[in-house]
Amino acid sequence: MDAKAFRELSTEELDQKLRDARDELLKLKLRASVSQLENPARIRRLRREIAVGETVRRESLRNQAMSGMERTP
Repeated sequence: MDAKAFRELSTEELDQKLRDARDELLKLKLRASVSQLENPARIRRLRREIAVGETVRRESLRNQAMSGMERTP
């Protein structure tokens, strides 16, 4: 997923996607430690996907905080 796709998700959906990606990454790392993976580049792609998702999540939280600050007198 790219950043645009992450931005279209709700907060709950974004959290679930990140949780799923982290879970898959853990499973791939465990499998890689025992045997050879069919697609070892998948680990790198998952790490990057998690990083992009976390960045979008932080942007969302920051925007919510900033909009809350603007409303207070």
